[in-house]
Amino acid sequence: MFLSFAAHSPYDTSTIPSHLIDSRKTESDSSTSLIMAIIEGIEGNQYPQGTEGYDGVKSQYATSTYEGAHNLNPALIVQPKTKEDIAKVLMYAKRKKIAVAIRTGGHQYDGASSTGAPNIQLDLRHTFRSPGDRAVFERDGKTYARTSVSWNLGEFNDWLTENNVFVPHGQCVSVNLGGHVQTGGKIYLSSITSASPLSLYSCLWSSHDRFRRGQSDKVGDGARFGQMIRSFGLLGDHVSSLEIVDAKGRSQEITKETDPDLYWAFLGGSPGNLGVLTHLTIQTYRNQDHRGSRGLKALYFYRAETLKRLMDIVVEMSDDEDFPRNYDLCVNVLSSDSRILSSTPGLETWAAREHRELYGQDGRLVWPRAIVLYAQWIPAETGDVCDMAWFDQMKEGADSILVDPAFERPASQLMGEWILRSEREFDHPYIKRTYSTRSRTLGRDGWASWFVGRIDNMIREENNGCWVVGQAQCVGGKNSMLARNADNGTSYNWRDTAMCCNMDCFHTDEAEGRAKDWQKINDIQAIGHNGIFSKEDRRQLWGSYGNWDLDAMWNCYYDDRAKYEKLQRIRRAVDPDGTLTPNPFAVKRADWSLGYLISRLVKFWKRIIGGPA
Repeated sequence: MFLSFAAHSPYDTSTIPSHLIDSRKTESDSSTSLIMAIIEGIEGNQYPQGTEGYDGVKSQYATSTYEGAHNLNPALIVQPKTKEDIAKVLMYAKRKKIAVAIRTGGHQYDGASSTGAPNIQLDLRHTFRSPGDRAVFERDGKTYARTSVSWNLGEFNDWLTENNVFVPHGQCVSVNLGGHVQTGGKIYLSSITSASPLSLYSCLWSSHDRFRRGQSDKVGDGARFGQMIRSFGLLGDHVSSLEIVDAKGRSQEITKETDPDLYWAFLGGSPGNLGVLTHLTIQTYRNQDHRGSRGLKALYFYRAETLKRLMDIVVEMSDDEDFPRNYDLCVNVLSSDSRILSSTPGLETWAAREHRELYGQDGRLVWPRAIVLYAQWIPAETGDVCDMAWFDQMKEGADSILVDPAFERPASQLMGEWILRSEREFDHPYIKRTYSTRSRTLGRDGWASWFVGRIDNMIREENNGCWVVGQAQCVGGKNSMLARNADNGTSYNWRDTAMCCNMDCFHTDEAEGRAKDWQKINDIQAIGHNGIFSKEDRRQLWGSYGNWDLDAMWNCYYDDRAKYEKLQRIRRAVDPDGTLTPNPFAVKRADWSLGYLISRLVKFWKRIIGGPA
């Protein structure tokens, strides 16, 4: 027997729980060497383990942290050119009794879009990028966009802006659409810095064409909540159809009407484990129907009292269940580290004029600890009026206003202002935490003071081998479209969330213990029965941490057991051979044992006769 997930040797099952072992036999003792060979008939590129180019292609966001622990080393990486290539890979894997991981961007924090030998990774980053892979069209008086999963969010937003339409989506430029939509189309405002010299400038100052001239397209941050989440909900809330290649190699289109269960499961259920998503069609919003949109992007040099003042605004908004849906707000705080080249245009001019003290003895600009705020108002209905005093309270004390709410902007262009043009936050391993809560008493409970204290505890000391990224965003309220879209046929979890918070710590190898101790205290004090932030442990599929056996941790990622068991049954139906189970971070397929089938029949019969199920 051998495992079909990445974390262990395929021939060593002695330490693995029996329910995680895929009890399928290899065709021969030489199966591993067979997997290392390329697959015949594939038009796209193939990278067997150990060949030239393999290491660069396999690299993704989690490589810096989990390459060894989670074995992010597939035996073969295939970059398909067509749906036919995808089908051939799936059929090959089925014959060889191995599994396939699906990557579109590669930003899941634990590396769940990768796998280990003898399994295969399908890399779709370059597969569907022809002019025919996306189109904007009108139908029944509404505007739709059909697009492939191979475009990143920067490219996606540029294209929507060219067509004067928009949808809610995330902000990390090199996140791709495939995993993004399957995990909710959620992105917090990601961090605003990197150890690479141009990253901060590219996040805050660059226009799109400057980015294209100066930045690389490496993998970046994972999918997080978007700046329009209260105003318009999730990207996945706007999907009208999904085009997939299923585990049997068949191409099909799924809608809420044609296959409501699979449509439901794809949008929030078990990303990458239900089929290979290639294209999606989305209902969009037109700029002309939302005139008067405004936004604020403000920069503050770090001071604990400044962070506390801004966090109080976020908390007040989050605790007010009646807050209008038009407003979205996120506050970010980050450690100092970036050394920005003195030749960087725009930023260099501003810094030289306003802040000569930022220059070191070598004449280079050294970026300090900072707070970055994003605020937005978009009219949802005719007659909506913006309260400019809401923006004014945040403009007060800002060291630089990068986007001014005094000027109206098309909503699609405003979305482009939030695109973060960085590769990743810091070029170090990380220990990340994404917390969410439904609490409406954060102000009374003193959470803002706790958050500022924990951030200051780590950020105050320079050169400690740790770099912090803290973020907080109000996402809820009874007017928020995150909550109001709860019964729209998707399976996304934690729709009742009021506030989300990230507390990420990047570290050197020597400072790993310090980072772990800091996060341990955060976990103990923030989450649980006595937690100051949330009484429940509510995690995101894109931002997983700790034990990555999803079946063992299901209650941290799913609303209830009934939802999880429904996903298990759908997983069993669409992936009967485990071909799409490349690692333990997947909904466990239901057990089709005789006892299980009898129990399902009994429940079904009780529903028919009207008795308790």
